[in-house]
Amino acid sequence: MFVHASIRTSNLDRALEFYSRFLGLKLLSRREIKKNNAEIAFLQDAEGKGCKLELTFYRGQKRFVQAEYEERVFDHLGFEVKDLATTIEVLRKENVTITDEPFQLNEHTTIAFIEDPDGTLIELIERK
Repeated sequence: MFVHASIRTSNLDRALEFYSRFLGLKLLSRREIKKNNAEIAFLQDAEGKGCKLELTFYRGQKRFVQAEYEERVFDHLGFEVKDLATTIEVLRKENVTITDEPFQLNEHTTIAFIEDPDGTLIELIERK
């Protein structure tokens, strides 16, 4: 059973604010990992469904640079939204980076791509 995906963040508080405020995730737990000089937080959608997202902050990480798009190993996280146009409008007003404007994937699905504060690519999906 697949239980969670983890991404690194350069600022845990900022990442928690982003994922809860804009994508509706709820903080499940947050704790220190002294062995790694790290702090982690687990989030999940408000209904407790879907995969958990682990945010990892390594205090000793000296350099935090997102690779250019063509050089990335990790591609993106995917989130369903009810109203993509409204979501994009809100994100645009908040100066969230929109890398791909909404487009029709097929007759039932519209998608767009944004970046979190650390440049992690996020797919927003509206299904009809």
